[in-house]
Amino acid sequence: IEESPDKTNLGFIHAFVSAISVIIVSELGDKTFFIAAIMAMRYNRLTVLAGAMLALGLMTCLSVLFGYATTVIPRVYTYYVSTALFAIFGIRMLREGLKMSPDEGQEELEEVQAEIKKKDEEFQRTKLLNGPGDVETGAGTTIPQKKWLHFISPFFVQAFTLTFLAEWGDRSQLTTIVLAAREDPYGVAVGGTVGHSLCTGLAVIGGRMIAQKISVRTVTIIGGIVFLAFAFSALFISPDSGF
Repeated sequence: IEESPDKTNLGFIHAFVSAISVIIVSELGDKTFFIAAIMAMRYNRLTVLAGAMLALGLMTCLSVLFGYATTVIPRVYTYYVSTALFAIFGIRMLREGLKMSPDEGQEELEEVQAEIKKKDEEFQRTKLLNGPGDVETGAGTTIPQKKWLHFISPFFVQAFTLTFLAEWGDRSQLTTIVLAAREDPYGVAVGGTVGHSLCTGLAVIGGRMIAQKISVRTVTIIGGIVFLAFAFSALFISPDSGF
């Protein structure tokens, strides 16, 4: 039986709104947010934004594929399992938020700063080792690397790898997988990507100022309420409703 266009559109919109809202409350003040904020203060903002967004876009698509793969299981099971996971995420976020001190985000900010500083030192050491040695020894091993650097900035690679590794196994990745198992996968992919774009764009433009102003405690408590609202709404929506 083919679904009507109206029902399909409604499913896409519901998935889009669900994805964008849970990504925003999961990512604001998160490690990936701080990575973009700190790197944008040190390097070219567009390069950092491009590297971080490529990592987040790729991660969103992978997560949607993982979630969509579970649709071979009857929808009634994935629907209620995902609802239970939303309830667990919501309760955990509320508990974490209520236990946090108001300046909780500063620790994460300092941790990210230290990590980026370490990567910088490693890059500078590599640069020094590869620099004069090429001319003196005539070694050709680093020439391909230098050619690559004309096309790909090392800071783009750094933004991509740091963001991808920080996002792997993160709450927002698990949420995207859970959403894709029960909602329209295209809506989840688009909503997740737009949500990540908004958070990362805000981090890149605002940098340290926004990173320091954001109350991780408040965002976590709001996030917990949003997750619980999704779990609660499942009590009134049939698994076979199409969204």
